[in-house]
Amino acid sequence: MEYTRDELIKAVSEQMPEKRWKHTEGVMAASVELAKRFGADPQKADLAALLHDVAKYWPIDVQVNIIKDNKDEGLSQELLDYDKQLLHSEVGAFVAKRDYGVTDPEVLDAIRYHTSGRVGMSLLDKIVCLADYIEPGRNFPGVDTIRELAKHNLEDALVAGFDSTISFLLEKRKVIFPLTVLARNDLVTQIRQAGREAGEQG
Repeated sequence: MEYTRDELIKAVSEQMPEKRWKHTEGVMAASVELAKRFGADPQKADLAALLHDVAKYWPIDVQVNIIKDNKDEGLSQELLDYDKQLLHSEVGAFVAKRDYGVTDPEVLDAIRYHTSGRVGMSLLDKIVCLADYIEPGRNFPGVDTIRELAKHNLEDALVAGFDSTISFLLEKRKVIFPLTVLARNDLVTQIRQAGREAGEQG
């Protein structure tokens, strides 16, 4: 069954508190804006953002069982050893495909990696992940700096976002999911490489 955008909005918004739906609307708007700014497909950005938190408020045991029961589908078993807040991204991508007929791998990956990031993030991955940080409802120390960076450079803004997350987790003495550190380091490498190339061209 194919869902219209309005049907998806109804289905997703009914699965979360109103405040979280407002967040999702903010991520949708920010994703579309970033897509237009940096040359991604706005429709894909809108769809990935719409579904990015679809499983956020599902019971943790349900999310755990989906991951355990679908190992053969490639769902990451490693996530089960880390903060349960990470599960909804993996489950969300699975649910987007299973329940809502999303088959575009680019959209599914943007949902899957919007929390953790990954090495070799696609343009859409970066946009949805960053939109999740900077949507208008977000209010945390440094968010305005990230928003300002996002006006000019996607990678710089995303590194600032990951740095903020990692710093917060360090302060709380929490375990950090390794993929997030690897994603952050990969982005720094991309920025340095782009700087070298710009220097050579100059």
